[in-house]
Amino acid sequence: MFAADAPSSRRAEMLAAVEAVRSELAGAHAAREVALPACRAAIRSSGSSIRAVHRGEPERAAALAADAASALREAQDALAPFPAVAHAGFLHDAEREVAEAHLTAALVAGEPLPGPDALGIDGPPWLKALAEAASELRRYTLDRLREGEMDRAEALLQSMDDAYDVLVTVDYPDALTEGLRRTVDALRAVVERTRGDVTTTVVQVRLQQALEGHGHPVEPLQP
Repeated sequence: MFAADAPSSRRAEMLAAVEAVRSELAGAHAAREVALPACRAAIRSSGSSIRAVHRGEPERAAALAADAASALREAQDALAPFPAVAHAGFLHDAEREVAEAHLTAALVAGEPLPGPDALGIDGPPWLKALAEAASELRRYTLDRLREGEMDRAEALLQSMDDAYDVLVTVDYPDALTEGLRRTVDALRAVVERTRGDVTTTVVQVRLQQALEGHGHPVEPLQP
C-alpha cells in the first residue's frame, strides 16, 4: 500500500513543475507581446525607407532605416531569453526587411554593404534581404533609363547581376536558408527582364545618336 500522504506529495510535485513551466510561458508571452508590435514597426519603417530611396530622398531613407533598426533591437532584446519564440518566424521577417532597407540604400548609393554582424541579424535573413534589395534595383534602374542615365543604369544592372551570381552559389537546404532558393530564382527573373530593358534602351539611344550624327533628326526615344 502507498503511504497516505502519497497523493498530496505527488500533487505538490506536479504543481511545482507546472508552475515553473507556467512562469516561463508567462515570460515568453510577455516578450512576444512586446516584440510583435516592435517587429511591425520595423517592417513599416523599412518599407518607407525603401520608398524614400526610390524618391531620391537619402536623408529621409537613412532616418527611417535607423528607426527600423531601433524597433528591431527592441524586439530582439525582448526575445533574447526565449529562443523558441525568437525563431517562430516574425522576428526573422523583421530582420530581413530591416536588412533590405539598409542594403537597398547602400546598393543605390554605391556604398559598402553592411553585413549581418553590422546589422545585428542572422545570416539567412541577410541573404534573402540581399536578393530582395537587388530586385528593388529594377525600379531604380528603370528610373535612370527614363532620365537618360545609361551608364548609371548599366552599373545598377551589374550590381543586380553580381548579387545573383554570388547568391546562387549558396546551395543548402531550405530548412537552413529559410527558402533562399526561391528568392534567388525570383531575382534571376527580375535581372533578365531588367537586362532586356537596359539593352533595348541602350541600343535605341545609340541608334538615335548615330542617325543624328548623320544629319537625320529623329524624335526622342522613350525607354
